[in-house]
Amino acid sequence: MHKLEIDARAKINFTLDVLWKRPDGYHEVEMIMQTLSLKDHLTLELLPERHIELSCDSDLVPRDERNLAWKAARIMLDEFAPDTGVKIHLKKNIPVAAGLAGGSADAAAVIVGLNELLGLKISTQQLQDIGKKLGADIPFCILGGTALARGIGEKLTILKPAPKMNILLYKPPFGVSTKEVYNRLDVKNIKQRPATSTMVKTIEKQDIVGIARGLCNVLETVTFDLYPELSKVKQQFKDCGALGSLMSGSGPTIFGIFESAKDAKKAEERMTIYGDFFITQVD
Repeated sequence: MHKLEIDARAKINFTLDVLWKRPDGYHEVEMIMQTLSLKDHLTLELLPERHIELSCDSDLVPRDERNLAWKAARIMLDEFAPDTGVKIHLKKNIPVAAGLAGGSADAAAVIVGLNELLGLKISTQQLQDIGKKLGADIPFCILGGTALARGIGEKLTILKPAPKMNILLYKPPFGVSTKEVYNRLDVKNIKQRPATSTMVKTIEKQDIVGIARGLCNVLETVTFDLYPELSKVKQQFKDCGALGSLMSGSGPTIFGIFESAKDAKKAEERMTIYGDFFITQVD
């Protein structure tokens, strides 16, 4: 087999807590992550010579070594097939710089895809260890589903799959610097933290209303200070019928949980803000 098509799924956080800043400069986190049906689509094709070629249908995505998918291909080929190359075509559906791990999901798909194309039969844990070298979200994107993440996000515990939920995503017409958000976070003065263990139990009970009520992300205060309009967006979600609403990751995407796709569509039509909307589900 020389060619493979593979999907890369977006993620959101049901909870995100930052516990302390580590000596290495990273932050120790505890969060519950969830993949969505919103996905990019990648085509991988092996080449007989040492070369990486990346194409994409979005002008917002770099096509060289700045791209996480390109880096993932390089690290896999250097380690396991140094005389082989790969052609990657990326069809973007996940918005860029949105806090939805789109770049990490693409890199994860390349790692998983090359494992299959090259017949390596590497374990999921080994693939996650490779992904961790490139980014903290990549191990989760390799795993997928519903998981509790600790460490810098790479220590994963598989949870019972979350119940099917209808999600409306709003991506404003600007990005947010994750590094700046974490640098501005005052860990010692966080006033409201998520009840992570309670959320785990709520997911086990398949309680959608309870999940919506327990949503919490400690990075919201920082990002909302930088972009006050996002706080208003979150309130609009609730005013338009969301069971609960939250910022994903460091932002700027805000999502809402709805009882049905019809309710999510109605909310989208009522929202009075400029940006991109996506109706999706947990996956």
